[in-house]
Order: sequence, then C-alpha cells, then structure tokens
Amino acid sequence: MKNEVTGVVGATGKTGIRVLHQLEQLGHSTRGLSRGVTGGNNRFFDWTDSSTWRAALEGLHSVYVTYFPDLAVPSAEDDIRAFVDLAKACEIKHIVLLSGRGEEGAQRAEEVVISSGLEWNIVRASWFMQNFSESFMHDGLKAGELVLPVPRATEPFIDVDDIAEVAVAALTRHELRNQLLEITGPELLSFIDCVETIATTIGRDIRFTTLPIETYLEAARNDGLPDDIAWLINELFVNVLDGRNESVTDTVEKVLGRPARRFSSYVKAAASKGIWAEENSLSKTRTCAS
Repeated sequence: MKNEVTGVVGATGKTGIRVLHQLEQLGHSTRGLSRGVTGGNNRFFDWTDSSTWRAALEGLHSVYVTYFPDLAVPSAEDDIRAFVDLAKACEIKHIVLLSGRGEEGAQRAEEVVISSGLEWNIVRASWFMQNFSESFMHDGLKAGELVLPVPRATEPFIDVDDIAEVAVAALTRHELRNQLLEITGPELLSFIDCVETIATTIGRDIRFTTLPIETYLEAARNDGLPDDIAWLINELFVNVLDGRNESVTDTVEKVLGRPARRFSSYVKAAASKGIWAEENSLSKTRTCAS
C-alpha cells in the first residue's frame, strides 16, 4: 500500500537514488537510508556502524537493500544476517536485495534473505553500464585512457535504470514476491567493445590499456586504494570475470514488458549530457568497485 513506508538502503548510490525517485513518482511513501542523506524522512545509515541501523529501520514496511562495497566481500554475509535479524525485530515484512551475478559470497548473503521467513526478492544483476559514466571507469575515459586489469571474459552489461525499475516492480507487485530475478543486458560485450562504442559515439580517441592484475593492484595501492577494495577488484577480475556470466537472461522483458536497454542506447543518452567530454586532465582510473 502506498501509505506504507519503503526504505532504500544506499539511497545516494547508482540504483538506490533511482529506486527512491521511481517510488516517489508512483506516490509511495519512502525513506532514504545512507551516509549521505539527512532531513525530512531520511535517516543516517552506515554498514560499518550497526548502531545506526535500528533508527533507520523502525517503522518501515519494506526495504530495498544495497550493500557497500559489494556482497562479494567476506563481511557481507554476517552483516546481512545481522540486518535481517534486526529487520524482523522491527517488523519489516519484505526485503528486496540487490545482488551480484556470479559472486559466491553474494549468493551466501542471498540465502540469508531467502531463508529469513520474511517476504523477499533477490535482484541479481550483471555489471552496470553506468560504471563507465558514474563510477570507477569514468575518469579514465574522460581523460582519454582507460586502464584496467586484463579482462578474461565478455559481460552482459545492464543499464542501472532497468535494475531500478525491476527493483521497484519487486517492491510494489505482489505477484513477484519470493522470486529470484536474475537480470542482464541483451548482449555480451567485451570491455574493448564498450570503449570503442563510447569513443565512436563521442568522436574521440580513447585508449584501452590492460595490466596484469598484480601490476594494477600495486599501482592502485600506491595511490591509496584500501585493502578491502583491492581484494574486491581481484575477486571481480580474477574470479567473477572467468566466463561464468557469459549468458543473457530475458527477465527484464518478462518483468517490465519491454527488452533490456542496449549498451549503444545508454552511450548515446550519456554522451548527449557531455558525460565524457574532453578536458585538460592527465588522470587515469586506478581504482574500481562493482
């Protein structure tokens, strides 16, 4: 019901901000939960400080959950278990968890939600298209050179707007309850395919440079990359990008009644906003998170 409050954990993140906006556009009562939102009905929430959780969760009916930095990290399973226990104590009825496709740690966290006794959904997504424009790859592309560890596989990148729309459907449509929704984009692409599409669309030369994972991480640590994020990068590029996700699903179309957005459409829309417009910068991307 629209007068029941839905919380969004990670309300300033790529999917969270979109889920919050879409729910509000539909007339639902919402509460943004993050380290970066205050005022109104929003509440402070920090995954690294469980003392902030109860005040954020009390009075909610349902909650959309994104975990920082990623459900693949070793601490995620225990954090999600503690979160679920508190959600039950706060009488939350429904949890929708954003998860990562092909991540063994994430699947352990998923199982905590599935076996919680609450109504649940898992939105298990492939890599975000918006990582090229709103996250770790943006600065390098804008500077004219993207530096990454050597990718080992293609990936069915998905538009974050599609993820958010599926999550909102899970939160608001009772017929979707208690389902795992594994969502991808409609095509398998390599990282060089993506860089070339961006370069062609914006009419710029963009170099794509790959490094052995050890070399990349050494440079990133020298630039101040925290150890937990270094672990995550290694997990993503060495283990998750091993070919296990080289397939697409039609879940977006089944849930939303339209095909998932193609990478070229995402690039055209982002380019029209000047996302990768050239500027005088020598910076190259050295860090990432999924």
